[in-house]
Amino acid sequence: MDLTKYGHACVVLSKDGRRLVIDPGAFTEDGVIGDAEAVLVTHEHPDHLSVEALDAAWAQNPGLRVWTTAAVAEVLGDRDGRVTAVADGDTFTAAGFDVTAVGEWHAVIHPDVPRMQNVGFVVDSTVFHPGDAFTMPGRPVETLLTPAHAPWSKLQEIIDWVRAVSPVRTVSVHDGALNDRGLGLVNRMLGAGGPGTGAQHLVLASGETVRLP
Repeated sequence: MDLTKYGHACVVLSKDGRRLVIDPGAFTEDGVIGDAEAVLVTHEHPDHLSVEALDAAWAQNPGLRVWTTAAVAEVLGDRDGRVTAVADGDTFTAAGFDVTAVGEWHAVIHPDVPRMQNVGFVVDSTVFHPGDAFTMPGRPVETLLTPAHAPWSKLQEIIDWVRAVSPVRTVSVHDGALNDRGLGLVNRMLGAGGPGTGAQHLVLASGETVRLP
């Protein structure tokens, strides 16, 4: 499996010539969805969901399928059965990948800010994208897509969550609001320069691909 990071929170998983896109949002480069067969959307914040990008992709590929929360499915509409709402524990196959939906709610930003639905995705029992939450995947995963910076997190929580999940490797995502100094600090703390998570920490430039075992 190949994993390619794009922009902020978006990744593309590829195998056997098939592509699965997760969270193509407003900070994702144009055209990333491209010829993908399926898209997963964790929640409705615009840095994870771009309706315009999905509309453009559907115009080129009417067969594109989307799996997401009930709230996002309501925003997108049924699209002739191409949009499917999923919830914690649901399993399905998307673009040849076996996917399990995990979690229910976005992390708390502030008690006065209403929470929204958020569902993470475990793909092929090995890659976990949590969306905007420190959800536990409920099973061993080798590759943990790790939100490096968010209004709802602090570094201690990130490190403790990675330790609890105990993956083989982490990949920084959700880092589009940091400048180079901030990115360097956070990634050092998640990697060899920090207190230790027990995992190899990978930092990918936008468009960079890593081959997963």
